[in-house]
Amino acid sequence: MSIIAPWYQLGYVIPHLYTDQDAYQFYRVAPEGMMLVTTGLNLREYSLAAVEENLPTLWDRFALLATKKVDRLSLSGVPVASALGRKRMLEILGEAEQRTGLPCDTDLEAHIATLKHFGAGKIALATRWPDTVNKMLTQYLADAGIEVLTCRSHARSLDQNKYSSAAADHDLALELGRQVLRETPQAQALLMPGGLWFAIYAVPMLEAEFGKPVLLNILSTTWSALHAAGGKMLHRPDAKWGKVLASL
Repeated sequence: MSIIAPWYQLGYVIPHLYTDQDAYQFYRVAPEGMMLVTTGLNLREYSLAAVEENLPTLWDRFALLATKKVDRLSLSGVPVASALGRKRMLEILGEAEQRTGLPCDTDLEAHIATLKHFGAGKIALATRWPDTVNKMLTQYLADAGIEVLTCRSHARSLDQNKYSSAAADHDLALELGRQVLRETPQAQALLMPGGLWFAIYAVPMLEAEFGKPVLLNILSTTWSALHAAGGKMLHRPDAKWGKVLASL
């Protein structure tokens, strides 16, 4: 079938006022005809107070994306969901579905669904976040029945992550990923969350070395959307981007 218009539109609320790495990586891993429709919040730091400040705007952003006739809504920002906690995050998603009539997701819930798809209940974690964020994330995953065996992090502030080098981030993904997987051979998967982390090219390299699925935000969220699309999926993503998308 010749595609002259998108056959699937993913509405994506990112935590920032601009879109760069999210869209850049999405259009490399997503199949032909899948479109990302983005709008943003203005998260200033990794804290619950900063997340609370943005919640009124979040409802406006969900409503805006619903008018664009997207197929699915997703909230980016693993620290956002981690700060809120799983119970509250699921309540927000449930209310968003009632308001918009659309299926609603987050990067973090997409990670959980992807890990469960692989039967991965014990994982390694690599991040660019401070310990406070890593601890909240670990608790959120534990509430979903997923145990973080080891976490390795190169802690940065939100502003530092916004302005990091793509090339340096690729090297950091390889460094932290290799370190944590060597330290934790029993881990069933590696989670490297962070929408601002440029790591898509590191994924197939790490998987080739260690033979385990490596999850990034854009991989899990794209997988979750396409998995839900089922028979509506006109094209499958290229398997070269790793085990997550190759499992569709």
